[in-house]
Amino acid sequence: MCGFAGLLSSQSLSQPKNEFATVKTMNNMLVHRGPDDAGYFQDEYITMGFRRLSIIDLTAKGHQPMPYLNDRYLLTFNGEIYNYLELKKELKTEGYQFQGDSDSEVLLAAYAKYGVTVPQHLRGMFAFVIWDTEEKVLFAARDHFGIKPFYFATENDQFYYASEQKALYPILRERQFNHEALQDYMTFQYVPEPETLATSIHALEPGHYLIKRLGEKPRVQRYFNATFTPVQAKEDVLVKRLRKALIDSVKLHLRSDVPVGAFLSGGIDSSIIAAIANQYHPNLKTFSVGFERPGYSELSLAAETADHLGVENYQLTITPGEFMTTFPYFVWAMDDPLADPAAVPQFFLARLTRRYVTVALTGEGADELFAGYPIYHEPQSLRIFQKTQIINGALHWIATLMPAGMRGKSFLLRGTTPLEKRYVGDAFIFDEAQKAQFLKNYDLHHPAPQAVAKYYREVATADPLTKMQSIDLHTWLNGDLLRNADRTSMAFSLELRTPFLDRKVFQVASQIPSEMRIQGKTTKAILRKAAEGLVPVAVLKRPKLGFPVPIRHWLKDEMYDWARQIIITSPTDQFFRKAYFLKLLANHRRGKADYSRQLWTVLTFMTWYQQYVLTASEKERW
Repeated sequence: MCGFAGLLSSQSLSQPKNEFATVKTMNNMLVHRGPDDAGYFQDEYITMGFRRLSIIDLTAKGHQPMPYLNDRYLLTFNGEIYNYLELKKELKTEGYQFQGDSDSEVLLAAYAKYGVTVPQHLRGMFAFVIWDTEEKVLFAARDHFGIKPFYFATENDQFYYASEQKALYPILRERQFNHEALQDYMTFQYVPEPETLATSIHALEPGHYLIKRLGEKPRVQRYFNATFTPVQAKEDVLVKRLRKALIDSVKLHLRSDVPVGAFLSGGIDSSIIAAIANQYHPNLKTFSVGFERPGYSELSLAAETADHLGVENYQLTITPGEFMTTFPYFVWAMDDPLADPAAVPQFFLARLTRRYVTVALTGEGADELFAGYPIYHEPQSLRIFQKTQIINGALHWIATLMPAGMRGKSFLLRGTTPLEKRYVGDAFIFDEAQKAQFLKNYDLHHPAPQAVAKYYREVATADPLTKMQSIDLHTWLNGDLLRNADRTSMAFSLELRTPFLDRKVFQVASQIPSEMRIQGKTTKAILRKAAEGLVPVAVLKRPKLGFPVPIRHWLKDEMYDWARQIIITSPTDQFFRKAYFLKLLANHRRGKADYSRQLWTVLTFMTWYQQYVLTASEKERW
């Protein structure tokens, strides 16, 4: 895996040494993404920087920025093209020549042939930039699901880009804080793409490419839209297709010239990946983390699954002290704040894994593709309100009058509120009324549903389950899970691969009718059937466990003073009425309610603000 950074000027560089120094500074912020090699290219308009983590073609022929066709094209590329051998074979028959064995060179040749449609021919995870020295055009693209990141900013006549935002923050002179993004963060526990907490920095969204011509604004175009299109087919036929697609995807994801391992929890997703990988990769190593507190560890389940599969399993138990000590570096690694508590143990898991292997497989994406979250049962549980539509308005009014915490209030409110207004994704931290109480710059005209409205419009005629999956597929997946996967792994120079998020697997998953995704109380029903015979029966029947983290208990006990100190000392009074959070923490400690997710969201932002905004050289630039 790798990282890149660059600067494109619309005018011929007047001080190329300054631009080179700028890009070198940006590139040095990404050493963790590529500790094996550094490379640069500069001409009269562009300066390109690259950091390499060697995975395929360990020779110097994989060095980047990589030239092609007599130096017409220059490439910096972060990711893996899993079908590069097949593409290379096709391109050779058409006369394209290759000097090495890297997928980077294949990508360049494919661009020479296909131009802007090249992402549609790729199976893999990628973010890349190609500079055409003849046409003076920059082309960039991000993979179908957003596994690999890409950020860009325009300032005056200069276009900046990088694999991580932290490479852009020190460079931009005119940064403004994005208050709307903060408001969204307090709902989602992450900033929904393409926005960031800096108004000038944007994420290139999944399934999009970007074209930047000299003197013109960057043009962003979608090339892929992950859409569910169910078909009429027998279940056993779809099960066979799915099993075949999964096996093929895992085999492709195992292509590497360095050691490969796999994350292993006690759940079905990672177990499926490890089981298939073990068939084609002898002596597979697996890795798991957990906690000492009963009910918050899957280590025994992971060990049980590993024994059944006959694979090695390396384990780590995390203490609250280690959690607090590691937290600042975790926040720094995330770029914009990510308040998913499960991301922190994955940080430890990546560190453990990197001691033994350079590449690891993981199960991200299965819940979004096959309907794995418990909340996806909601359309069934609220079906009764379809019969009471005439009086739903009155029922909703009655629910608003019921005391907070009264049994049935939440059920009535959810049942009488349209899906488009109540569901913004798998995580929902603070509602609008709560945000209005503590946000000093709360904008009444920017409610959370605005961030997902465009995705609802695209699935207006779909059933409720499909709508919910689509929202999560376009927001939660890339905004939370894949950011978590990329940043936690790259913090330790570990390449993390996600076989479920393969376009061929999605092609099958998108065709599965909703009644085959959830059957009764069983989530991911068809995936469980496709995995029969691969993983233990006990694993197939297990409900979704998530990645349980005992912050509810820790914030009452071991972490209470730590959390209170962060809130009190945080210089964020311009944003918050901090008394609200101190009361929240006190009530949490007294056991009045579980406010751990809300508190974690606040603590994460405050720690981020201290690191990214209030460094000595940056205080005056927001």
